[in-house]
Order: sequence, then structure tokens, then C-alpha cells
Amino acid sequence: MPQTNPFHSLVPRKLTDSELARSIRLNIEAELDAINLYAAHLDATDNEEAKAILRHVMDEEREHAALFWQLIARLDPAQAQHDREASRKYHLITTGASHEEVEAVGEGGGGAAEADPELPKRLTVGSLRK
Repeated sequence: MPQTNPFHSLVPRKLTDSELARSIRLNIEAELDAINLYAAHLDATDNEEAKAILRHVMDEEREHAALFWQLIARLDPAQAQHDREASRKYHLITTGASHEEVEAVGEGGGGAAEADPELPKRLTVGSLRK
């Protein structure tokens, strides 16, 4: 399997948060590819020892992807806003809200800012600056 050149995206300066977020998105892509590859291997074998190792490694990749996603939310404020809105939209969609109600989230009128006790509380960059 060819290995990605780890230096292919280096620039002669430090990356901005926006550029780093773009790079981290590529890392997430690699983690998701690995998860799918290991899942295919699990489906393709009855060897319980191999399956135990594959499950463990696949779970590590899931953790990496989750950590990278949280990092992107800190590096890219627009992405963080979409995450907040997506949680509210997900709840509205799965509880039968109208298309108009779903699309109104984030457009003022309380949408994403509206408190919803069923949604998990999340740390934000602003809450970490105290």
C-alpha cells in the first residue's frame, strides 16, 4: 500500500488555524478509510484472534477521528457553528419538525441559540478563555 508523503503539504512557515483545519480534515479522511478497511477485514474472517485485534485497532481509529473533529471545531469557528446548528437540526428532523423549522435554525429567531435540555452541553472556545 503506498504511503502518503508526510511532507507533501509543508509550507515554509507555520500553518494558520484555517490551514491546519484543512490538514486535519485530511487526517479524518484517513481515519475513516482505516475504520472501513478494518470493518471489511472483520467481515471477511472467522478468526476470533484477528477479529479481537481488528476491533481494538478500529476503535482507536474511531477515537482519533472524534478527537480530530473536536480539534477542527476549535480551529474553524464556522465549522463549530455548523456543529451547533446540526445538533439542533438533527433533533428537529428526528422529531418530525417541518422543513421550514429545520431550515430556520441559525437564521435568527432563536433557532440554534434556543436552549434544548435534550441536547448535550458542549465546550466552546469562548468558555475556555475564562
